[in-house]
Amino acid sequence: MVIKEMQLKLNRFRLMTAIATVAATITLAVPVVKSQNRTVIKIDGSSTVYPITEAVAEEFQKETRGQTRVTVGISGTGGGFKKFCAGETHISDASRPIKKSEQEKCAGNNIKYIELPVAYDALTVVVNKDNDWANSMKVDDLKKMWDSSATRKIKKWNQVKSNWPDRRLKLYGPGSDSGTFDYFNEVIIGKEGSSRSDYTASEDDNVLVQGVAEDKGAIGYFGYAYYEANKSRLKAVAIDGGDGPVLPSADTVNNGSYSPLSRPIYIYVNAEAAEKVPELKQFVEFYIDNAPELVAEVGYVPLPDEDYDNVLGRFEKGETGRVSLRDGL
Repeated sequence: MVIKEMQLKLNRFRLMTAIATVAATITLAVPVVKSQNRTVIKIDGSSTVYPITEAVAEEFQKETRGQTRVTVGISGTGGGFKKFCAGETHISDASRPIKKSEQEKCAGNNIKYIELPVAYDALTVVVNKDNDWANSMKVDDLKKMWDSSATRKIKKWNQVKSNWPDRRLKLYGPGSDSGTFDYFNEVIIGKEGSSRSDYTASEDDNVLVQGVAEDKGAIGYFGYAYYEANKSRLKAVAIDGGDGPVLPSADTVNNGSYSPLSRPIYIYVNAEAAEKVPELKQFVEFYIDNAPELVAEVGYVPLPDEDYDNVLGRFEKGETGRVSLRDGL
């Protein structure tokens, strides 16, 4: 899968999801529909997880010779859960765990879900390629820059650190429906939803890439795959979580040194639909089996092989609710 092709697909997904689908064939919390005699699997959610799921969907449709159609949308993790818990999608891509309020919405609509970690992401802070001062940052630097108290007050780089230039600070980041937004706020600022409001927000990470790439005074953050796809246009900032500056990479994620911005990312599967719809079950099994190769191909960090075995076992057993990689699957 070529990342540049995915960027074009990001701009086309709204057209894909607008194609009419009709006639529910099985009574489920999420209707399974047929379009041109093909089963349609509906997926929405995180832009971070999108490249993985889109790569899997493309390969799966090749494998099944188009007998199953998989649509993959992007509305952010929060937006995806709204649709998923309302019974509008079969799978929700998520760059953070499901919140208690979202669990309650799913329960209220009798939506049971299987949470499946599929990869690790190194949430990446990036600056313009010509930025020659911000090679590394401490968590406190990022907090000073992004905290709600900085709104309309911290406007220049030298207001963050005195040895940085007297240059306008332009910030780019995900919108409030994004799981990346939630995670960044939690680990950098210390509280969900506490980010400053005067920044350029978008659920499309390519908009953020473009903004930082075109402004020497810009800074932004998003999933590692989007940095990997745009290394020639952006510079990653080494993050000092307390033990010295560390750049994001597969090695630093796996050895735990890229902290606190490494995290697991997930898909959530409607448990009832997975039990009753063979094509959906087949798709999720294909996803897990092919994740190690495709996750690396699109620029994320695969889980250890043992974890993928356990993820597959969890899915086949239909184990619903939350799971922790740290505690073991």
